[in-house]
Amino acid sequence: MTHATARELGRQSRAAVEAKDRDGWLGLFAAQAVVQDPIGPSPLDPDGYGHRGQAAIAAFYDTVIAPNERITFEIEHSHLCGDEVADVGVIRTTLPGGKHIAVVRGVYTYRTDGAGRLAALRAFWEFDAVALEET
Repeated sequence: MTHATARELGRQSRAAVEAKDRDGWLGLFAAQAVVQDPIGPSPLDPDGYGHRGQAAIAAFYDTVIAPNERITFEIEHSHLCGDEVADVGVIRTTLPGGKHIAVVRGVYTYRTDGAGRLAALRAFWEFDAVALEET
């Protein structure tokens, strides 16, 4: 049996977020997975340890992803290495109210657990470097 590569899981993750498919997105993660978006302390993760386990990842989705009107991904480069992939690109998020789009440039990594689930989603981007565009 072959399992999805990290690249395929990354694509599935982005597609679920764009489709606002909460259950589909959460279903990609292993029981003890971690989401660090962004990595380190930020207003989205004050302690900087990431969101660990299904309940914490669901709470991250509900508070950070779900309230937005739209999220799109533009991956410019993808580098698959073993059970991990590093995707370089831009995330555009139409914020609640639809007046502004947050533009986040970064490197987004996905690691499989070897059994077809995500063990980690880690996003390298600078919170203070987010650009806001008016729609």
